[in-house]
Amino acid sequence: MFMEMVLSPCSYHGAGKQLFLYQCPRRFVIRCFSSGRIEIHGEGTNERNQGLGEKAESSTKTKWAIFMARVINSTPWSSELESSISSLSPSLSKTTVLQTLRLIKNPSKALQFFNWVQQMGFPHDAQSFFLMIEILGKERNLNAARNLMLSIEKRSNGSVKLEDKFFNSLIRSYGKAGLFQESIKVFETMKSIGVSPSVVSFNNFLSILLKRGRTNMAKSVFDEMLSTYGVTPDVYTFNILIKGFCMNSMVDEGFRFFKEMERFKCDPDVVTYNTIVDGLCRVGKVGIAHNVVKGMSTKSLDLNPNVVTYTTLVRGYCMKQDIDEALAVFQEMICRGLKPNKITYNTLIKGLSEVHKYDKIKGILEGMGEDGRFTPDTCTFNTLINAHCNAGNMDEALNVFKRMSEMKVQSDSATYSVIIRSLCQIADYEKAEEFFDELAKKEILLSHVGCTPLVAAYNPMFEYLCANGKTKKAERVFRQLLKRGRQDPPAYKTLILGHCKEGTFEAGYELLVLMLRRDFEPGFEIYDSLITGLLLKGEPLLACLTLEKMLKSSHLPQTSSVHSILAELLKKSCAQEAASLVTLMLDHRIRLNINLSTQTVKLLLARGMQDKAFQVLVLVYDDGYMVEMEDLVCFLCQSGMLLEACKMIQFSLEKHQTVDIEICCTVIEGLCNNRRLSEAFGLYYELVERGKHLELRCLDNLKIALQAGGRLNEAEFVSKRMPNQWQANDASSKFSTRMPKFQQQ
Repeated sequence: MFMEMVLSPCSYHGAGKQLFLYQCPRRFVIRCFSSGRIEIHGEGTNERNQGLGEKAESSTKTKWAIFMARVINSTPWSSELESSISSLSPSLSKTTVLQTLRLIKNPSKALQFFNWVQQMGFPHDAQSFFLMIEILGKERNLNAARNLMLSIEKRSNGSVKLEDKFFNSLIRSYGKAGLFQESIKVFETMKSIGVSPSVVSFNNFLSILLKRGRTNMAKSVFDEMLSTYGVTPDVYTFNILIKGFCMNSMVDEGFRFFKEMERFKCDPDVVTYNTIVDGLCRVGKVGIAHNVVKGMSTKSLDLNPNVVTYTTLVRGYCMKQDIDEALAVFQEMICRGLKPNKITYNTLIKGLSEVHKYDKIKGILEGMGEDGRFTPDTCTFNTLINAHCNAGNMDEALNVFKRMSEMKVQSDSATYSVIIRSLCQIADYEKAEEFFDELAKKEILLSHVGCTPLVAAYNPMFEYLCANGKTKKAERVFRQLLKRGRQDPPAYKTLILGHCKEGTFEAGYELLVLMLRRDFEPGFEIYDSLITGLLLKGEPLLACLTLEKMLKSSHLPQTSSVHSILAELLKKSCAQEAASLVTLMLDHRIRLNINLSTQTVKLLLARGMQDKAFQVLVLVYDDGYMVEMEDLVCFLCQSGMLLEACKMIQFSLEKHQTVDIEICCTVIEGLCNNRRLSEAFGLYYELVERGKHLELRCLDNLKIALQAGGRLNEAEFVSKRMPNQWQANDASSKFSTRMPKFQQQ
């Protein structure tokens, strides 16, 4: 693959050159319309291009950026693609790189280009790193954004230091994605590595906290901002705090921060006042809000209510269904020379529709059309559709929707959510499903145009689909909502239980993970249904992972369910997982089953995990439980693991558990046969200490083995404790029949 500049000798267009790109099977070709052939080398072109001004140079860089972005956007990334643009590497200026990054549509390709230019020798600086993090964050490639940020100092050889703006970008991106806990982690990481948060950092973080309703945490962070880091809040900080607390129905707290502004010499702006007015209107204190508006001008000559201020008051009066006062505020606004905008008109129309004054709405719409002040938009139609739906006029609502399409007004998520929800309410699920399918096909929820979608509005449809074996269809729309950072705990539950009903438990588990990652709390029913279903489907590992998450959520499972998971893990020979589950059961005081505990230890021993087996054994006994010790010792003897059998018997004796004396004899004789005399005598000594040695039938064999091994003191110790009636000749006879291997050695 190669690249060339080709002259078209008879094509000249005045003073300008036309540059365009086309792609052919094995090469990319640029044709430049000019009066002579040109070549590209390094930073310039030929001698005739020398002397171009900065504007021309900037234009050239932009053209190269457009060219490279087009090539990258239209071609899979490969070594051939790299070769095709590598000839440009000497002229890769900072401007070209930044512009190219902005023009590449796919964030993964943008990152590949970012990495490639560095390999070609381009030195990334703080600006290019920041841009790349912003690109990845905007497209929700958050893990890649985080990894890139944490590698900045290494990749730049220390020339670019981590600073607050990188963290701010990532905090914002996680917040927009609805990943609240991840935002917290980034903020804490920022502090832990010594990067001091700026006022922008705190503003971003406070905004995310308050949007999630974490008012107490927001107060703590604000205190930390002042006392620990000595960061002075600005007007944006207070606007965020006032809005956040008002939106969480804590208007008094919002007023407290409003009063705090004076202490920090922050002058309230019109945004501050609008926020306070909005908070008051939301809690029904519209009269007080109106007085606040009237008093704005007394604070400063430059401080006057704007369109937003009056629109908020109109909305407040409409919420109280005081339409006459709303119309009076509307007129006051016009008298002050302020031009109502679309939101103002739509707010007033909404208020009128709620009290069913459709004639007045018609008059307003006709009046607006006459002077071209306002054309009904998506919000206008949504308002009318919603009003008809709430009044039970479904046919009228569908007529408005039809009229909306005829006028080519863009429908949005709110349009569909109102219609779908209303159709579900009258049990017309067939029609509702048609709208639902259209919504999914057009991917309307992914559009950032129009209203922000609400998951709760689609819950009735989710419930219907999941109850009728169509959970996959419901999840498709739900995941579109997730991509917009929208989520709702009841919707998670509906979908997960739908998957359980249909037997698609793995899909249900994936949603559980998403739910937990977004800091929502699943209920007992979700966990129990998933565990039961995963076990039935032969997925004990996933069932065990579900159980672990359940226990972390402080839900206690049914003991029988835990035992079933352990039994299935043992059937599949999952030794490590079975051991971890037994430990988990002990940690959470879930009753053990002696047979399952025994089988767990046995499986660990069979897998050669002796240390782990004895570790589990100690934990079981320390918590007051037992295992079938004789079963374990017999298993070890049959498997030829006599040292482990010896250790098991000694452990049993320490725990004052009875062990069959015949098994002890078998182990001692086996150890003697294997010339493990120290261990054989050690076990015998343990039995002596507990007064159980007199019943042993292997004492003669042990004594002779010790004598043969030169351990005379130990042999004499055994001899002195042998029963008097045993004769040496009998011992010799027994030894010859019981220990043939030892004599041959």
